[in-house]
Amino acid sequence: MRLSGENLILERGGQRLFTGLFFEVREGEALVIQGSNGAGKSSLLRAIAGFLPFSGGHLRHEGGNAQARLGEQAHYLGHADSLRNALTAEENLAFWAVVHGGSACGVKPALERLGLLHVLDFPVRALSAGQRRRVALARLLIAHRAIWLLDEPTTALDGGSQTLFASVMQYHLSRGGLIVVATHAPLGIGAARQVRLDYAGHASVGVAV
Repeated sequence: MRLSGENLILERGGQRLFTGLFFEVREGEALVIQGSNGAGKSSLLRAIAGFLPFSGGHLRHEGGNAQARLGEQAHYLGHADSLRNALTAEENLAFWAVVHGGSACGVKPALERLGLLHVLDFPVRALSAGQRRRVALARLLIAHRAIWLLDEPTTALDGGSQTLFASVMQYHLSRGGLIVVATHAPLGIGAARQVRLDYAGHASVGVAV
């Protein structure tokens, strides 16, 4: 599997966020998007997921299911946790399992993997910010999708939870998965490809550690 961008241009509200962006990431690799607030990190992720149109260039996806759109083969996790406060952690994930074509049988193992089995029956409104975020992250595990598009995934996580999620990401990569992640914080997954955006609409490519 390979995901690449060639001379990508993205605009929002008549403002050009970046131009001439090139990147490539293959199965088993992570691509880290870095840059200041407002530089276009979240917009780039949303465009890759298919929620926004690129203004120019080519986004290419090779491998996977040729009959499905890229967004249908990816998990997208944005800033919002997308959880219903009145539902329990289990009920929220059971809903997302149906949406993503998974099975409710995967809900308990996903919560256990994120250290949350003890809040299975708790309404989400009763959870801490860190617990809510981990419930949202558990969505990545209830249905297999090779591509993960993550926007600041470790927000609200303490050190132990960040280490736990790093192991989840490492496992996904070891199975041939691919991760594109916008973050200010170290991820704890070793070397990764990097794209850095700036306010002037420029992009540079390198390696992040």
